Amino acid sequence: MIVWLNGTFGAGKTTTSEKLVELLPDARVFDSEYVGFMLRHVLDDVPHRNFQEWTPWRSLTVATARDVLGFVGGTLVIPQTVLVEAYWKELAAGFAAAAIPVRHYVLHADSATLRERILGDTEEIRGWRLDHVEPYAEAFDGWLSRAAAVVPTTGRPPAEVAGWIAEDVRRAAHSP
Repeated sequence: MIVWLNGTFGAGKTTTSEKLVELLPDARVFDSEYVGFMLRHVLDDVPHRNFQEWTPWRSLTVATARDVLGFVGGTLVIPQTVLVEAYWKELAAGFAAAAIPVRHYVLHADSATLRERILGDTEEIRGWRLDHVEPYAEAFDGWLSRAAAVVPTTGRPPAEVAGWIAEDVRRAAHSP
């Protein structure tokens, strides 16, 4: 199974994914951003704003997840922002074709909370993260909130968010 944690930068995906793998048996984090890093040396001359624009990122993310699950089984927790609906549909179709069940969650925080978290971050990419708050809001209102289970993170610690998701995954696994 794949547990995909979507949401914008600062929503808590990375921290929640780390907590979540402690709660789900045989779970491990698969950061699909590394697929993008791997492709940069080959495709960086191809115009792009985001490596998700590269078709190979999407197909290799599916293939890597499929092969890792085939090798070790269990659950992959993928903390990755996807704001373009067509990209999500392509990923979801690839997982479906590989017969991999996906639980898709969007970790959602209001804009003020996101800005506060991002500004409190020590990373150098604050500006880049801030630039994505508005596109996230547009995706959330346009399609994302209907394509995933929305998990509010405002005022909730990552351990609580991870606990809710783990329980939801367990319920889904035992549903007919």
